[in-house]
Amino acid sequence: MIYIKITVKGEPDTSPFTKIHQYSTKTDEEIFINSAIMIKDRLNRNLKININEAITIYSEFIVSELRKGRPIEQIQKNAACILRPEQVMIGVPETLRTISFEVTLDDESMNLIVLNTPIQISDYILKST
Repeated sequence: MIYIKITVKGEPDTSPFTKIHQYSTKTDEEIFINSAIMIKDRLNRNLKININEAITIYSEFIVSELRKGRPIEQIQKNAACILRPEQVMIGVPETLRTISFEVTLDDESMNLIVLNTPIQISDYILKST
């Protein structure tokens, strides 16, 4: 059983939002894992992913790392290397400034993992011509 409550905070002009994902059967978990695999395939074909796909990638990474027994600090540090700005659609890095994951696996205790600026924001300047 996987239960994930995700809270996303972006730029000051965007409203925070919360998503809850619950995978209570083995089939649900397989669908979740296969979704992440499909998104990774898109990344391997140099296609950009959207906000929901980025959240799925981070969720799958966190669940996988927790199941391996990795410490939360290490998970947070390694998550910063998962996605680069050029792999996501415009606005995704700015929307995903802070992502909080409350994860419960197999009815064990809840783990809180917070990713601050998981996708580095490009230093770009819009110029008028």
